[in-house]
Amino acid sequence: MSEGSLARATGLAAVFFAVSVGLGVAAVARDPAVGAEVMALFSEQVVAGLLSDSPVVLAIKLFLNNLSTCLLLFLGGASLGVVTVLILSVNGLLIGAVTELVRHEQGMLYIAAALVPHGIFEVPAFLIAGGLGLLLGRELIDEWHGSGDAAAGALPQARLFLRVVVPLLAVAAAVEAFITPAILSMIA
Repeated sequence: MSEGSLARATGLAAVFFAVSVGLGVAAVARDPAVGAEVMALFSEQVVAGLLSDSPVVLAIKLFLNNLSTCLLLFLGGASLGVVTVLILSVNGLLIGAVTELVRHEQGMLYIAAALVPHGIFEVPAFLIAGGLGLLLGRELIDEWHGSGDAAAGALPQARLFLRVVVPLLAVAAAVEAFITPAILSMIA
């Protein structure tokens, strides 16, 4: 795995994610009821279990949730990248829909305050994990064509995941649990 191939794969993951975010925003802009349904599901499935936790417990839960998503992004490459692309797309659609709905209700400053502090760590981790998943899928295709060894290629990818993605997720979870709420309380 070269730096160039990782950069290309991460860029491709970013394109899938960005297009999905755009589709989520467009869906809610076209029909706000879609955003309300997504927000209700998001609140019920995600937010409800987090609001009553202390910041330490919240940080741990956020870290584990994001780690499981990133692991699925990476290991989804074993499906030739199909699972990776699906996870990137679904997360992008959800984020786009929720962001557009909250933008209408709270404004762009609120969105920026809610997303930027932890997002500068979390989004790169998410996209790198997606890029690693796409590379793993490529390694499998190369092996099937007799020009690669997917197991040998997966080892440096796994090391990179541990060295880069996991620490980024840990910092993102801490920022989201301890700093983001303080910022939001200042602008609310």
